[in-house]
Amino acid sequence: MLLSSVDISLWEWWKSDRQTVRTEFLDNGGDPNISDAFLINGQPSDLYPCSRSDTFKLTVEYGKTYLIRMINAVMNNIMFFSIANHSVTVVGSDASYTKPIKSDYITISPGQTIDFLLKANQKPSHYYMAAHVYRTAADYDNTTTTAIIEYKGNYTSPSLPLFPSLPMINDTNASVSFTGRLRSLGNKDYPVDVPKNVTNMYFFTFSINAVPCFNNSCDGPLNQRLLASVNNITFVQPSIAILQAYYRRIRNVFGDDFPSDPPFTYNYTADNVPQALWTPRNGTEVRVLEYNSTVEIVFQGTNTVGGIDHPIHLHGQSYYVVGWGFGNFDRDRDPLNYNLVDPPLVNTIAVPINGWTTVRFKASNPGVWLLHCHLERHISWGMEMVFITKDGKGKEARMLPPPPDMPPC
Repeated sequence: MLLSSVDISLWEWWKSDRQTVRTEFLDNGGDPNISDAFLINGQPSDLYPCSRSDTFKLTVEYGKTYLIRMINAVMNNIMFFSIANHSVTVVGSDASYTKPIKSDYITISPGQTIDFLLKANQKPSHYYMAAHVYRTAADYDNTTTTAIIEYKGNYTSPSLPLFPSLPMINDTNASVSFTGRLRSLGNKDYPVDVPKNVTNMYFFTFSINAVPCFNNSCDGPLNQRLLASVNNITFVQPSIAILQAYYRRIRNVFGDDFPSDPPFTYNYTADNVPQALWTPRNGTEVRVLEYNSTVEIVFQGTNTVGGIDHPIHLHGQSYYVVGWGFGNFDRDRDPLNYNLVDPPLVNTIAVPINGWTTVRFKASNPGVWLLHCHLERHISWGMEMVFITKDGKGKEARMLPPPPDMPPC
């Protein structure tokens, strides 16, 4: 019996304003300061030097099942999450149903949502739920946040709740194993609408970059400034919104020639990418899509400066994740193993460290849509690009004008 649904959000906290954190690392050219705590529903838990009474508690009844809707609102980290003595059943991600997956832990990227069922079937007591980072590069907040599952009833509580077993912080296999199990509800009798005939094929590299700094004064590697790019272009925010410029036909705000492929081919995931390949170029380029055209994008992670997982998010619509792997994408071999039967439909997917992920979608939502890494430092460094989906024919296939009472930003 499903009793109720509960929202759980993962956050992080600094002893300073978030905008100040962002301004500092953009000014010094290095990585951001690590956070001082992680939070579950706004509370850091009794493992931090904070008030124990403020730890979030979820009260449950034995025998009942609860739908938990979780979002990762952490700025710069993919997170592992688990509940002591309880497995969960994942049933959705990014507002799309999935085939049920039973798991002892969850991997969740920034901006991603995971829906799961929790069955209160253990001995009535107190149990910790806990979360810590999954990390493959740079410094990180090596702390664990907790909340408490509290069963109703009369019983003697332990002095400390039971603690869950979380994957190790650097356990890449645990991360990709969870994500790789996600499947949509589609099957051969009830197929999902994954595009089979692709009209637009793109290959996008996602890279951390570095450029020389005045007097070698930056905090990045070799005293350079850290940047990031897609297909070796570091996105430059225009002074006029691209949405406004496109629909009002304002010229010289953006270019419409974002490259379909990187400017040159190299061993993207080599152990040591030559420093000559670290430097990107600046640009404000978009890719224009015809209404209802079909798109395939290979997201290729690179090891320039250093490899790391990239949770890639698309605004405006979801996409099907039809394949993924480690190393460099092989155009002849890898598409043979694409899942075109029940790929998950999501709007955020973590491209594995020094690996690739292929997505497909139909450009059926007219508008101006950002594609970017959901790690705050990476998008701040320029790891983003823009798709413009043109209007189609008919009222339902056109971008609606803003309402007359729409407040300004």
